[in-house]
Amino acid sequence: MAKIGFIAIIVIHGLIHLLGFLKAFQLAKINELTQSISRPLGILWLMTALLFVAAVIAFAFKNDYWWAIGLAAVLLSQILIITFWKDAKFGTIPNLLILIVALLNMGSFLFERGYRLDVQSSLQRSQSAATEIITEADIQSLPEAVRRYLIYAGVIGKPRVANMRVLLAGEMRDKGKDYFPFTSEQYNFCDEPTRLFFMKGKMFGMTVPGYHRYKDKSAMMDVRLFGMLSVIKLTGDVAYVADTVTLFNDMCLFAPATLIDPRIKWQIIDEQSVHATFTNNGISITAVLYFNAEGQLVNFVSEDRMAVADMKKYTWSTPISRYQILNGYNLPAFGEAIWHYPDGDFTYGKIEIKDVEYNIRDLK
Repeated sequence: MAKIGFIAIIVIHGLIHLLGFLKAFQLAKINELTQSISRPLGILWLMTALLFVAAVIAFAFKNDYWWAIGLAAVLLSQILIITFWKDAKFGTIPNLLILIVALLNMGSFLFERGYRLDVQSSLQRSQSAATEIITEADIQSLPEAVRRYLIYAGVIGKPRVANMRVLLAGEMRDKGKDYFPFTSEQYNFCDEPTRLFFMKGKMFGMTVPGYHRYKDKSAMMDVRLFGMLSVIKLTGDVAYVADTVTLFNDMCLFAPATLIDPRIKWQIIDEQSVHATFTNNGISITAVLYFNAEGQLVNFVSEDRMAVADMKKYTWSTPISRYQILNGYNLPAFGEAIWHYPDGDFTYGKIEIKDVEYNIRDLK
């Protein structure tokens, strides 16, 4: 409803600018405009109207650059309004509204652009990564439960994974609060372990983007309202350890082929569970992986993540309850993210895996 109202404001405001053009070229009698308008200025009134029309079309079709057109329209419009202040001063009100919305969208665009530039640089670096075909011999040293999982996932006879792109959707929440919907896109890279995760949440009708950046021996979680106003920002060792756990979780759930990585050390617990230690840049994290008789990974449990809410470590798990075929692989379809607090389990994420692609060459 708000979107329709905003579109209506731009359309009406843009059409009003046509009055200056009509008066300048004496195409209609416009009593509301008492000041004379020259033909060159009439052309500017027409150009402004066309800019608003272009902006509203771009906005309606969700073009990422609509805000730039909108800002140009508002700037030209306000110059004309100041020039003809006596007749046009009330046009400042819709200009202010359009300006605010355009600036907020610009903030989100620029915030996401930083993520996309990071992805682009990592894609360029990973172009030469090896993608030989995985054979039975490549998985022989793995625990039996892990071998069954890789065979079930369908990695044998397919290329090694140099990078992946994952699309997710679902609901998330903070403790004591309601769920909010989100969508996310992420790129992970294996040659130099990298995780670039960009999420768009909807809270109270507002877009709240968040960027998790695990790259170049550092990690950052940055959540901003409209990409401008900081809500949460976490960096340093706590963020790096947490994202190392999450990176390994991604490997296990989204890219089983990466479990042949020599940076992983395995210890068998029993026929359907193993203990794993993953080391990157001198940081080692651990997790227990649980499998069922069919060969599916059904849970990932780690003690090494720290909850942002109170900066304390709790058991963290991501149980999987459904599988699907994606691009020729058997991969998870639905999972949850759970903190196991002393006062009870807290499910803070319900996640649908929408798509997983491997060995991406170009930014999408």
